[in-house]
Formats: sequence, C-alpha cells, structure tokens
Amino acid sequence: MKIIIVDDDCLVAGALKTILEADPEIEVTSTGSDGKQACQLYRQYRPDILLMDIRMKGMDGLSASAQILGEFPDARILLLTTFSDDEYIVKALRLGAKGYLLKQDYASIPPALRAVYSGQTVFGTEIVSKIPELLQSSEAFDYSSQNISERELDIIRLIANGYSNKEIAAELFLSEGTVRNYLSSILDKLKLRDRTQVAVFYYQHK
Repeated sequence: MKIIIVDDDCLVAGALKTILEADPEIEVTSTGSDGKQACQLYRQYRPDILLMDIRMKGMDGLSASAQILGEFPDARILLLTTFSDDEYIVKALRLGAKGYLLKQDYASIPPALRAVYSGQTVFGTEIVSKIPELLQSSEAFDYSSQNISERELDIIRLIANGYSNKEIAAELFLSEGTVRNYLSSILDKLKLRDRTQVAVFYYQHK
C-alpha cells in the first residue's frame, strides 16, 4: 500500500511517516507540505492513498482534494485535522473524500488506511455521530423528478442509515446482486460517485 503524506508541519509529517513505515504493509513514497505539492505528488506517484492535512498554508487540503478528485475521480484521500470542524466535515463529505480523522488519534490511522484501501469510507467516532445533524436540510426533494423509484428510495434510506448491501438485501428480500444493480442505477440517476455520497445527498435533502 503506497501512501503520500502531506502536512505543513514537518514534525507531524515526520512522525506520521515513522509510525506508518513501522507497518510492513505500508510504504510512504513521498511527503509534501501544502495542497499544491499534494496535487503534484499525486500526479507523479499515483499513490493508493493520499493522507493529507486539511488546514495548510497556501492551498489547503480541501482545495487540493477538489482538484485531485476532479482529475482523478477514483483517488482515495484520507483527510486529517487537529480538531473536529463542522464546516470541514460537510465539505469533505460533499467532495467525496474517503475519510476524515482527528490527527491526534495516531493509533486509528493505520487501520483507517487499510479500510480505505479495501474500499471503505472511514470517519472518526466523533465525526460519525454528527453527520446526520450537520446534513439536515429543510429543502424537500422530489426524487421522482430524477426517476428514482420507491424501491430505490427505500435503498437510499437504508444506505443513509448505514446498512451494507447484504443487510439491505435481507431487509428488502432481494439478492445482493439486485441491490448492487439498484445502487448503480441510483448513482447514475443522481450523478453521485459512491454510497457515501448517496447518504450525504439523502441527509441534505431530507
């Protein structure tokens, strides 16, 4: 698993590199100090995961994430910060970041990297508990205007409640393959990237 670390605090970047390289499954291919370098390094190395601070001088982590994901939609970006900032949480979710963790929780970073590498989206406990409240919106959304069927809306609701494909299949008496087909259709109709964005979309338009 090849990782790039970008943090404007060289001591933090060094500490993260030391911690991660103690894991035989992780190789830190490069480090950077701002969002501009993050974009350059991503293009150069195409890492499995970009581990990046959000608050940096010059181009910050969110701006860099937006640029990288615009160029490489499948990029896996795990964002770090020193505090839980509501505005950043929402922006990171909307961008399609694969994770958002509090930087001081070093022990959680290696397992979070493995989870993101395996295709999961990871948010720290403090963050997960706040997501539904942060994304609530009073704006009603007409799903039928996007040709979303009642069955697809059921699946959207279950995804937003954290159900896996297997759990959705059991709940709705469908096969997992059928659930995957529905999810692909939902992503296409709503122009979303993954199931995390489906959950974000649901809470934004609830």
